[in-house]
Amino acid sequence: MFNEYDVIVVGAGHAGNEAAAAAAKMGSKTLLITMNMQVIGQMSCNPAMGGVAKGQIIREIDALGGLSGIISDKSMIQFRMLNRSKGPAMWSPRCQNDRMQFAQEWRLALEEIENLDFWQDMVTNILVDNGRVGGVRTGMGLEIKAKAVILTSGTFLNGIIHIGDKNFRGGRSGEKAAFGITEQLIQLGFEAGRMKTGTPPRVDGRSLDYSQMEEQAGDENPGKFSFTNTPNLKEQRSCWVTYTNEEVHETLKRGFDKSPMFQGRIKGLGPRYCPSIEDKIDRFADRNRHQIFVEPEGWHTVEIYVNGFSTSLPDYIQYEALKKIKGFEKVKMFRPGYAIEYDYFPPTQLKLSLETKLVENLFFAGQINGTTGYEEAACQGLMAGINAHNKINEKESLILKRSEAYIGVLIDDLINKGTEEPYRMFTSRAEYRLLLRQDNADIRLTKIGYDIGLASKERLENVEVKANKVDKLINDLKQKKVKPDEINSYLDEVSSATIREKSSFYNLLKRPEISLPLLNDMNEDLGGYLNKYQKEEIEQAEILIKYQDYLDKERKNAEKMEELENLKIKQGFDYTTVKALSTEAREKLSKIKPETLGQANRISGVSPADISILMVYLGR
Repeated sequence: MFNEYDVIVVGAGHAGNEAAAAAAKMGSKTLLITMNMQVIGQMSCNPAMGGVAKGQIIREIDALGGLSGIISDKSMIQFRMLNRSKGPAMWSPRCQNDRMQFAQEWRLALEEIENLDFWQDMVTNILVDNGRVGGVRTGMGLEIKAKAVILTSGTFLNGIIHIGDKNFRGGRSGEKAAFGITEQLIQLGFEAGRMKTGTPPRVDGRSLDYSQMEEQAGDENPGKFSFTNTPNLKEQRSCWVTYTNEEVHETLKRGFDKSPMFQGRIKGLGPRYCPSIEDKIDRFADRNRHQIFVEPEGWHTVEIYVNGFSTSLPDYIQYEALKKIKGFEKVKMFRPGYAIEYDYFPPTQLKLSLETKLVENLFFAGQINGTTGYEEAACQGLMAGINAHNKINEKESLILKRSEAYIGVLIDDLINKGTEEPYRMFTSRAEYRLLLRQDNADIRLTKIGYDIGLASKERLENVEVKANKVDKLINDLKQKKVKPDEINSYLDEVSSATIREKSSFYNLLKRPEISLPLLNDMNEDLGGYLNKYQKEEIEQAEILIKYQDYLDKERKNAEKMEELENLKIKQGFDYTTVKALSTEAREKLSKIKPETLGQANRISGVSPADISILMVYLGR
């Protein structure tokens, strides 16, 4: 029934969908295997995409030619640009999505890709011959051949769901867990571990009193993720904010003796930056309230996601505690929150391409690598799909540098540092975050996406037009000058120093209190001139002008690191022979097997002295 495939992708979540789409669009005959075709692209937890650093990742995926940004735009019900009060390195797009429409848009997009086939089944084994992957074996006993396999198993590998003292096998609420793969991979020599994540209860929006909550509306002029011509959001649904209180906390504490987390039944570590409500109460005992975000699940449903109330306490305790939250006094619960424990494989066992070191042409992406979050999973899937296609076609892997993309930071962190708790991306993890802004993801990455055959020529042409217009605007602002008597009164109004001689708009924009829209209001001639430019072009020009010195400094730092990145380490280099290295450095380098001195420099436990020694041995 099946011919041999180029690439098989196991799992149809965010990582699997991006992987399958990328490999197929680049020309590989691809098979996407999922246990249930009705939940392709399911949002397992909150109905939202983006956020701090995560929004930058979605824009990077889009710039490379991935689909998450387009799907998010088509299904969004609210858009907000977070951190506008901070510098542009921190600006992060986020949207609320219609959960059902999001999954539907993913399926429609995947079904339009010619090289992509689907099969509903559970994968129980990976076919391996002489250290090289050869396909998969399914629960129905089928052996399907492939040149490369990408595992994107999410929380399904030996998944156990916990609600109070009840626990049962499952990969997600209402869905069975997957078995067989972990045990086989351990036999092949892989190291495995356990992680935990959780989700809050879902409630009936008709039973809530929104008059007692704070409304959180979307942006007045909503943006979007994709750099393509996706539809603009014309109508939005509000979210709401309320708070727990001491009475809620006391009710929750009554269930602590049945908490699987506190009683030790959950062995895996949970996400540090998204703790359960019981963990918050326990860890932050001095806090008498915690924020709760009330998020609608879509346009045409009353179901509400109670963000901030993730829990694995008994269902009756969850319900009693919810009723004591302001606005939730008459709440009706659709389903309780739960914790889920699942297998993962420490990502130090991977190459930077996301190919495993032990089995050739076997790739891991998403939560199997110890990450948490849709965005982190999606970007790994995209890169695994690209690199699986490249590997079987004897092309170089695409490895994004830390100075090129948040995606590069994420993968570099995973491979060089590993993770013992669910990894989440933050702007603070990126040392070049001013270079990696959300507004310039297309300029950074679209040419790369085009060169590998993923981003279209139209995308590239649009980026070139945008870059040229931004450059022209900056140059024109250098030429356009204003006299003191034409602007000083306006400068006084905004508490900015007045000028004594003609000054260019470019120099005025260097001042933190001056913006292009403000200059637009001050000068009618400039206002008419700016009408020729898009909002995004004006915004980017202003950022480049205001932060030029900082950007130059970051670029120089990145160039210095680039020297180490270009120094390749010979494959199979025996670190144990270099006695001058510290014992820890020899152990870490032998385990991770870095490909360059730059990568070696970022491994925890490898000191600058160790790098100097390696440079001597490598003939620097």
